Amino acid sequence: MATPRRAAVLGKPIAHSLSPVIHNAGYAAAGLAGWSYDRIECAESELPGLVAGLGPEWAGLSVTMPGKEAALAVADAASPVARAVGAANTLVRRPDGGWYADNTDVTGMVEVLGRAGVRPGAVVTVLGAGGTARAALAAAARLDVRSVTVVARRAAAVDELRPVAAAVGVPVAGAAWADAAPHLGADVVVSTVPKGVADPLAAEGAFRPGTVVFDALYDPWPTPLAAAAAAAGCRIVSGLDLLLAQAVGQFEQFTGVPAPREAMAAALAAARG
Repeated sequence: MATPRRAAVLGKPIAHSLSPVIHNAGYAAAGLAGWSYDRIECAESELPGLVAGLGPEWAGLSVTMPGKEAALAVADAASPVARAVGAANTLVRRPDGGWYADNTDVTGMVEVLGRAGVRPGAVVTVLGAGGTARAALAAAARLDVRSVTVVARRAAAVDELRPVAAAVGVPVAGAAWADAAPHLGADVVVSTVPKGVADPLAAEGAFRPGTVVFDALYDPWPTPLAAAAAAAGCRIVSGLDLLLAQAVGQFEQFTGVPAPREAMAAALAAARG
């Protein structure tokens, strides 16, 4: 009998998460008998207590909003990128029982944007200035882009990102939300805002063919923004692409074995119907 090993995704709300579909398909394809992956509803304030109470059977945790900053705070050690970004979406159980924090959102973004054709020297626009925007800045730095303009609804939110930009080494400028349209013609546009916020921009008609447009949302899909960009001849990356890429990184850290990516991708596609 295989020793039971557990993992889960934490967040609030969490019922919609497709992470269990991806990870459990990976366990089955990799022959990891006794492994299971669940959803746990967990607010940011509840995360430290929950993590402290987990038994030795727990191998890892995926952390989504709103707990990514709290996840970094509870870790005993963290990757340089998680510390630079100030947030972690991954907690890995160490042999001594402590927790190691990482941010596979960053490596996932680098992967999906690189596959879409983003090259060094690109000019990037990031819509929004929250936690996902932090990961976007770190990914942009790893892709060696020329500059990033953060378009936000609050100027103060851009200022809060400046220490992250300095830590990862990427030049950043700010722009008001009302002035977003001219920035949609960048080489790369990354939308990190909640559902519905970017919908009015779909009517601006400011996209140009060849721009890589990554919308971190995936439900519903396509978003109005992604649909407008596709109609303009842009290359589209969805939140589902990132969901899979960041899960692959977590799977390998949790289990220590190569992720069966094709089986995980097939399960995700089937779940989306």
